[in-house]
Amino acid sequence: MHRPTLVRTLRRLGALTAVALAVTVATAAPATAHAEVEAEGARALDQNVALTFSAASESASAGITALEVILPKGITADDLTYEEGPEGWKLAPTSRGYTVSGPKLAVGEDAEYVVVVRQLPDAEELVFKTLQSYSDGEVDRWIELEDDAEDGHGHGHGHPAPVLRLKPAPPGAKRVASSPTQEPTTAAPSPGTASGEPVAEATDTDTPTATGPDGDGGVPLAVPLGVGAGVAVLGGGAWWLRSRRGGSA
Repeated sequence: MHRPTLVRTLRRLGALTAVALAVTVATAAPATAHAEVEAEGARALDQNVALTFSAASESASAGITALEVILPKGITADDLTYEEGPEGWKLAPTSRGYTVSGPKLAVGEDAEYVVVVRQLPDAEELVFKTLQSYSDGEVDRWIELEDDAEDGHGHGHGHPAPVLRLKPAPPGAKRVASSPTQEPTTAAPSPGTASGEPVAEATDTDTPTATGPDGDGGVPLAVPLGVGAGVAVLGGGAWWLRSRRGGSA
């Protein structure tokens, strides 16, 4: 092969290699982005399980500020204990799960935190859909399910939701009772209690007295009537005597 022909061939091979490398890098970048949940050896109905969540940063100009997680059926925010995460970040319950948030992370820094679940539900897998917010207001939606990706109608745009696959529950494992809640008391509240309901004080009309059914302090009604009748009889008799004496005179 002549030297000029060899040089041209090498140049073409070099150009093709560069193009292939560029395509590989361009297609590999999105694939490295991920949001994951891990719990080594987790089984259904296991108790006090530490779940490690991680979410890759996809922004070249803003830092991650929050991760909102939509909890799967069988787990509520009350079942979780926040163990560790980025400095200054805290967990707050929401109507559909919880949010872990705090000061923004450095640009390009992934977010990672750990929560402990009181007990895992009896399931084969748990899906933790996650919304990842950045300091510039952008949001990555790690919500795509495997079924969506397979049929091509997903809305996650290459953002699969974190999935935790569980091993079968151990023999004899059962769902533990819910956390005990304070039962309301049945005793009547006293004045000034937290119920805020005033208690009516007893009055003379409210308090029964040790009297008979006829009232007047327990004295039967027939007694004053009898006294009155006696007085009337005596008065009439005295008048009759005075009238008779006057007629005799």
